[in-house]
Amino acid sequence: MSGESGQPQADPSQAGVDMPHPERNGAAVPRGVVRRVGALGRRSWIQKVFEQVIDSPRRWVTPLEVVPVAVLAVQRYLLEDEPRNVKPKPPLYCFDVTISDGVYQEKCYLDPSLNSLVYKNILKVGIEVRIFRVSCIYNEKRIGQGILCIDNVLCGELLESVSLETPFRNSAHREVPERPLRGEKSHYLPLWNNEDPYGDIWLNNKQPKEHEFNHTKIISLSHLEMTWSNTKNLPPLLVRILYKSKLRYYGKPNKKIIEPYQTFLEVADSSGTVSMIMWNTLCPEWYKSLHVGLVLLLQNYSIRKSYPFRMQPLPVDPHIKLISTMEICLNIRDFPNIIIIPEKQVKPEWRLPKLNHRFVTRSELDKMPNNYICDVIGVLVFVGRVQRSKKKESREDFWSYRWIHIADGTSEQPFIVELFSTSQPEIFEHIYPMTYFTCTQLKVVRNDDQVPKLLYLTTTNESHIFMTCHKGQLRNDDAKNAKRPSTSEAARKESQSQEKDGKRHHDDGSGRSQCHSACASSNPVPKKRITQTPSGKQIPVPQPETSSQTKESKPSMPSSSDCRENPSHTFVVRAKKTISDKWESQLWRDKKFSLIDHLRYSRVHPESIPRKFSSEHRHFLGQQFNSQPAKYVPPEGKVPKLDHFKSARSLGHFELTILGLNHEIAIDVAFLPMYSLQDAQTSQVDTLLTCMNYSCVYPQASTSSEKTTGSRVLAGDIIKAVSKMDREHVICILDICNLGSNKAEVYLHKIYKPNKTS
Repeated sequence: MSGESGQPQADPSQAGVDMPHPERNGAAVPRGVVRRVGALGRRSWIQKVFEQVIDSPRRWVTPLEVVPVAVLAVQRYLLEDEPRNVKPKPPLYCFDVTISDGVYQEKCYLDPSLNSLVYKNILKVGIEVRIFRVSCIYNEKRIGQGILCIDNVLCGELLESVSLETPFRNSAHREVPERPLRGEKSHYLPLWNNEDPYGDIWLNNKQPKEHEFNHTKIISLSHLEMTWSNTKNLPPLLVRILYKSKLRYYGKPNKKIIEPYQTFLEVADSSGTVSMIMWNTLCPEWYKSLHVGLVLLLQNYSIRKSYPFRMQPLPVDPHIKLISTMEICLNIRDFPNIIIIPEKQVKPEWRLPKLNHRFVTRSELDKMPNNYICDVIGVLVFVGRVQRSKKKESREDFWSYRWIHIADGTSEQPFIVELFSTSQPEIFEHIYPMTYFTCTQLKVVRNDDQVPKLLYLTTTNESHIFMTCHKGQLRNDDAKNAKRPSTSEAARKESQSQEKDGKRHHDDGSGRSQCHSACASSNPVPKKRITQTPSGKQIPVPQPETSSQTKESKPSMPSSSDCRENPSHTFVVRAKKTISDKWESQLWRDKKFSLIDHLRYSRVHPESIPRKFSSEHRHFLGQQFNSQPAKYVPPEGKVPKLDHFKSARSLGHFELTILGLNHEIAIDVAFLPMYSLQDAQTSQVDTLLTCMNYSCVYPQASTSSEKTTGSRVLAGDIIKAVSKMDREHVICILDICNLGSNKAEVYLHKIYKPNKTS
């Protein structure tokens, strides 16, 4: 798929149709036109276009009249019925786009050549579009009308509001559960990843039911392990859920599995713990109802030898046997019978294991070894924006993740957590600062050999998150109150109570991706700008360097909300004017006017600036820093402007120019150093190379009570350090962050000298 495939092209056979470039002329679409169509009593534009294309012998037309329509939904699913042995290969996924002309709604198929408009966040819900070419396709496996296919579209601006009350022109599009227009799959996928349950096929209505055990002969897991291979009718099992993994979607084109999902649950009785796999259609029926801690009665299951390369999570009780020779399988073909036993019916003589959390405090985390598994609890003080990283370079599948900070009051430093999607979108997409937050089954990632020391937590396959917010009770100083044991203990007990009841409480609320690039340079040329506008806007500072060695993503990427009153890793620029320090090498003065190309990506966009959290506007802030939704949600009340929210405190950013070895191409990138007091007395950065390697600025040792150094002094130190690197050859690792809507930011991730490996 070429880079231009997502941009509308004029149809040469149709005279008089002007096709402006969508990125340049999107503003030409007037606001409010969509809402006036119905008011004027005009005939539906959608109906007229459909009749026009049906009557056309070519099965495609350019509409006689082009009017703006509103986008109400963009929904993704697996692309089927396309040949896979052609070049270039067709995409894995396709999209249905629901539009409204003010009279009718219509669900249309988006031609796969336009998929890039969705990936770039240009085509999204809530905007106006003008459609310049449509075609009609038929699903030959279903009886019904043809499907409108959007072949050429111009994307406009966001609408202030869109009516959802218009009916569908085609009543088949109102069916429940919603079904994709093409292929045989019965469901849509989430818009930005495959791990989250999405749509109305995912049920949440399974309730505990009392069972009469007098005539039920239960078998223990240890006995089952010894006898299952010689037993035809397997007896019932009575187990407790100890762990629940996130969903795995394994759908592939032209495979006949309707709902290709899988999830692992670790279950246990008094004799052992074993893995249980739930397959396919059982996942939409049961996944959202099965919580950690529930007791299950299982009948009509099957057993198979365990997969040899899968690592089971550690048992909650070290005295319980870990059974790794077999796996329990729940598949619809066996007609399994799953009963949730009420907790009040659970008898002590069953000796079912209880949940045993491995809570650690922030002060204890410093002593934990690499890869240690633990649980944490505290108050959220920072919520980063949602980002995506590719699972495999050649695939269209992404991981969704965000960075968060949790304070528990035992240390000046918060927990830094790399939070991947845990198949809990109802929480993951509604995370706000100043709420009690629990993360389970986190893995410690640390490297004590670098400065500053690398230490953060990342989610595992079995991680789950819980959030509680007491409206009207949380204040801006509650993060400080978390230092008191009573606050932390209260949150911990409440979390345990939620898990025991099998419930999760949470407070109700752009496709972005990131990749890395390397380039060699003769010398970096930095320009320092620390800006504070009258509105209080500042440039963000990254969090401590906590990049993963495998994914190479880091929490220093642009973030959303920071509620700390005294964040230890940011610095306030109090000057009302721009503070500017600049250095240019003589080589740059000689070469900058004779370049073949000069790429300019040093701008830090407003949405990349961390904002102070406002409880009153938490829904708005949450929407700004979440991925774009698949369906349009009308705004509540007047929509504020992002610039009106104060930025979190920050040191500023460097604009760094990197010159290629051949002195023909240069690129401007942003460098976001972090101001840190960690090890300030013993570790003083005296070269820019060390500073850039760890994205960290250390202040000079101070004998006074002040904990921060003036921004001018710090900027001057960096500029002085870089001047010592004149004409040095270096290797630069760059973060390329696609913000969507044709906006991108490029950050300096690390910098190396060629003769060094670290």
